[in-house]
Amino acid sequence: MTVTPRIAIVCDFLTTMGGAENVVLAMHEAFPDAPIYTAVYNPDKVPAFRRLDVRTSRLQQLPAAVRKYHKLLPTMAVKAMRSLDLSEFDIILTSSYLHGHQVTKARPDQVVINYCHTPPRYYWSHYDEYRRDPGYGKLNPVIRALMPLMVPHQRKLDLQAAKNVDVFIANSTETQTRIKQFYGRTSTVVHPPVETARFSPARERGEHYVTIGRQLPYKRHDLAVAAATKLGKKLIVFGNGPAHEALVKLAGPTIEFRTDRFGDASDIEYEKALNDARGFIYPAEEDFGIVSVEALAAGAPVIGYARGGTTDIVTSPEVGVLFDHQTVDDVAQAIELAEQRTYFPSKLNRTAKRFDKSLFVTKMRKIVSNNLPR
Repeated sequence: MTVTPRIAIVCDFLTTMGGAENVVLAMHEAFPDAPIYTAVYNPDKVPAFRRLDVRTSRLQQLPAAVRKYHKLLPTMAVKAMRSLDLSEFDIILTSSYLHGHQVTKARPDQVVINYCHTPPRYYWSHYDEYRRDPGYGKLNPVIRALMPLMVPHQRKLDLQAAKNVDVFIANSTETQTRIKQFYGRTSTVVHPPVETARFSPARERGEHYVTIGRQLPYKRHDLAVAAATKLGKKLIVFGNGPAHEALVKLAGPTIEFRTDRFGDASDIEYEKALNDARGFIYPAEEDFGIVSVEALAAGAPVIGYARGGTTDIVTSPEVGVLFDHQTVDDVAQAIELAEQRTYFPSKLNRTAKRFDKSLFVTKMRKIVSNNLPR
């Protein structure tokens, strides 16, 4: 008689909708009976999870005003995740970019499979960058002072958690390199899921460009805004975040901002803008970059920084232009080069399908099947 393994899905936070949250939804699609555990959950911000079995850590019991700053409580978050009772499960499938993998095995035969978006950037690959600009506005001086005091301990906790992982999955070759560098572990690359079918690329393209994402310093939206302003190109900027006001001040008359996730920046408005965009600008060094795949699915060539996960996506001049330095001039030159080339929306769409969600679901089921407890 075959016994169905009991599976739990564990993730960092469920407080805003983004690529990591879409990964968790796809994991749940692969394993629909699995409950989802997370440190903090805000159902108003992630309505796609409302009907799912979401279970929270003890951080959820903090007053709402304190819970809002949960990312400033890393040690508390680690302790909360380690105290989750996962004893009833055979497979613990974690999705982590911060502390989702900080789980404790209840017995030796449990298997922890970690889908790693990146070893925590704050502690490892981008520590110096975050030290320069932590992204907390008025709190930046305080965070800068605390980082040298707190980060060594967080690295120690992170390494302890990594040793507890049985199987590592990397979301890109860049993340695979970081897992090897910082954890000394091998991993399998499984690219994040993208719902390519939601886009309908137009044959006739508009004159506007698009960029999207949470407006944090490392995302470098400032380069896209400054380059489009310099060239007089129309750019539609979707998203919001701590860097928003600075971007508005930087923008010229050809820049349009869409900030309401359920209004002018809704999925429908985003799809509409991308389906006939002249191109998609993505200047960040991203761990993967699901939005770049979405751009290809919509028939828009990607103008991206030649580092990180973007190099897994833009693999030939037929689908976009990569630039080597995060400068306004480099981005502007890449835009001008893209305008000299001819792109075929149908080919870009076909290229995107190698990242389709169905492939992710199939691969995750296979990895779990291959690593069942004895």
